[in-house]
Amino acid sequence: MLIPGHLSNQLPNITSTESESEKALIERLGRQRPEKFPTLWKEIGFCFSVVMSQLLIEYFSSGFLVLIRTVAIDLDLSSTPDTWPASAFALTVACFLLPFGRVADMYGGFPVYVAGTIWLGVWSAIAAVSKNALMLDICRALQGLGPAAFLPASLTLLGSIYRPGPRKNIVFSIYGAMAPIGYWIGFLFAGISGTFITWRWYFYFGTFLSLLSAFIAYLTIPSDIQERRRMGIKMDWWGSITIIVGLILFVFAITEVSNAPNLWATKYIIVSLVLGVVFLIAAIYVEGWVAETPLLPADIFHSKSMKPLNVALLFAYGSTGVYLLYVTYYMEIVMGATPMQVAAWYTPLVLGGVLISTVGGFVLHIIPNTILIIFASICGVIAPLLFVLAPPGANYWAWVLPSLICGTLAIDIIFNTANIFITTSLPTRRQGIAGALVNVLVQLGMAVCLGWADVVAAATAEQGLTKSIKAALLFEVSCSAMACVLLVGFVRIDRAKSDLTADEKEARARMELESRRRGSG
Repeated sequence: MLIPGHLSNQLPNITSTESESEKALIERLGRQRPEKFPTLWKEIGFCFSVVMSQLLIEYFSSGFLVLIRTVAIDLDLSSTPDTWPASAFALTVACFLLPFGRVADMYGGFPVYVAGTIWLGVWSAIAAVSKNALMLDICRALQGLGPAAFLPASLTLLGSIYRPGPRKNIVFSIYGAMAPIGYWIGFLFAGISGTFITWRWYFYFGTFLSLLSAFIAYLTIPSDIQERRRMGIKMDWWGSITIIVGLILFVFAITEVSNAPNLWATKYIIVSLVLGVVFLIAAIYVEGWVAETPLLPADIFHSKSMKPLNVALLFAYGSTGVYLLYVTYYMEIVMGATPMQVAAWYTPLVLGGVLISTVGGFVLHIIPNTILIIFASICGVIAPLLFVLAPPGANYWAWVLPSLICGTLAIDIIFNTANIFITTSLPTRRQGIAGALVNVLVQLGMAVCLGWADVVAAATAEQGLTKSIKAALLFEVSCSAMACVLLVGFVRIDRAKSDLTADEKEARARMELESRRRGSG
């Protein structure tokens, strides 16, 4: 049996009767510290800086929702566009992920990650001194370019440095655990800032977190600049332009239709939606038949279960976005909770997320991941259903807490399992796009499903706030159910065990093909 890639330097060519030796080597490599980290402390610093990407995106996404009313009063925002400081951030992140994923593949995850965190820190500091609504809108939009850069870069680094195996599972689980932590910290500091100080301190603290991440990242992330340049990967400019413009127009129309004067009949909604669809169709044509190096190469979907998994993730992540927003509304409006109380009520979600992610890192290589995602998808249906069925005056312990537990199980297990599967299935040259794809599914799923949930809520507003919120959550149940059907019926993922990397599998296939050709000759 031939040993591909760098394994050939560690193990001689062996015969099939000695295959256990190869398995032992692969198992050991899947558990040991990567060679790029000379010390454990270097690895810990790297992991801290990179997993902070999840904390930062959730901090700036969730916390600001708590502050919208306070900011609206302070900056005199009108009632119609007062959601734009929140929407502009998410819109920029979603639309620029794929181009920045290609930039990470071209120039390396290290420079893109550091630059993205610095950029986020700078525009967070500027947002903190905003004098009016327009300035804050611009700052929030420009803030979004930071996560659009460092999110795919973070998965580029994790996916290319760690081999398939238990160690990668643990690191990716920690990466996933930072999302609920960031969400909770965002709520906490938004509540503290809005209640006791001023909303501006929310951005100041975010500036500190961003620049701290950039500093530690600069010191601990191994540079991959030269390695990436040698790959000779090029930018797909026409694909980038059509995808960015198409997504901006399409997502804008979907997310803003509920605020438009005449809903779908509003002229700017119609124009944005039509132009968005036209540009996205153009992007499909460019990517499929024109671009030499498309942003989304067709081969990234060749792995078994990849296509249905991606569609399922759109619904799963989208339902999570609806859940977090409308459950927060339910707590504040229906149950009368203060921002600090909401943060306290979300604490089990954080603790559960950390526990589930940590434990998951130790069992993903033991339990078939298909079983895990089926269990998680069922939990995803139960979580919003409990709020839909909750009676007036529902008790926190009887209804809210079980729902939060199910919601945590659903998103954490699906997120970790999907990230490991997608990054492991693709070679090093595709890790930037893999990271971009993962985060596009998150951001686009949330944006589109939230837009439709807002439409449902607006259409049922005459029935009262409680029924309107429950209608949006019932829509989420349908999204979760669709994800569940797809995951149960069409997705099969094996254990995340120690294995050859995608590059090594490609090299082995080429070597075996060449060997057969020589034998037949």
